[in-house]
Amino acid sequence: MKKLCAFLFLAVAAVPGANLSMASETDNSARAVLITGANRGLGLEFARQYKAAGWQVIGTARKPDAATELQELGVKVVQLDVTDAESVASMATELDGQPIDLLINNAGVLPMQDTLPEADIGTVAWTLDVNTLGPMRVSQALLPNLSAGEGKMIVSISSGLGSLERNSGGRFYGYRESKAALNMFTRSLASELRNDGFIVIVMDPGWVQTDMGGPSAPLTPEQSIRGVRAVIDGLAAEDTRRKIRVLSRSTMVRAWPGSESG
Repeated sequence: MKKLCAFLFLAVAAVPGANLSMASETDNSARAVLITGANRGLGLEFARQYKAAGWQVIGTARKPDAATELQELGVKVVQLDVTDAESVASMATELDGQPIDLLINNAGVLPMQDTLPEADIGTVAWTLDVNTLGPMRVSQALLPNLSAGEGKMIVSISSGLGSLERNSGGRFYGYRESKAALNMFTRSLASELRNDGFIVIVMDPGWVQTDMGGPSAPLTPEQSIRGVRAVIDGLAAEDTRRKIRVLSRSTMVRAWPGSESG
């Protein structure tokens, strides 16, 4: 099987003491994670695995009543449309006073626009609104909750398609730009929150069998998120900037020092 190398750029800001390792004997019931877009795909798998690990899980969905699988997990479900400022404010009000250790900005869209003549600028703007401004709105709104938590970690789901260095094939108008901008936002936020003890990263979960990734993808959601969680759990204060790749054959996550790729 041909190896799939999905590169993850981690823009990390950390200070000693920030660690979310599941390998520790800490009771995870005291830890809270909020996952956007948790009603399906990778978001649902994040919710399933963190729930199984004993975390307090808060999952968001645009239509909570329709998020049947998420509801069945027994997690807290909150209405959220990341493109709607009023919805974001309402979520923040509902969660006022709730410490959050880990925020996973997972909600995203992938419209297929392969050539400039066929690209709809309105769709490009919508993609940027969801994939870039969405994480900015949610991170801003929940910063007090994250500051009150012990974990102080923000993880945004990005993509190798957002890499400037590795873009040799073009296509994916709107999506590539949205993820490149998300990477830059994360880099800036990591620098801003460095002295407050935060770890702020972007991660590429690889090519996964979801509605977005399609049935031909080599990774199942369970495999992908298990690998992503292993990376999250392994982050420590001495981490700086790293590249990480998920290999489809072994579902391993490997990390090594390197320069940013976008």
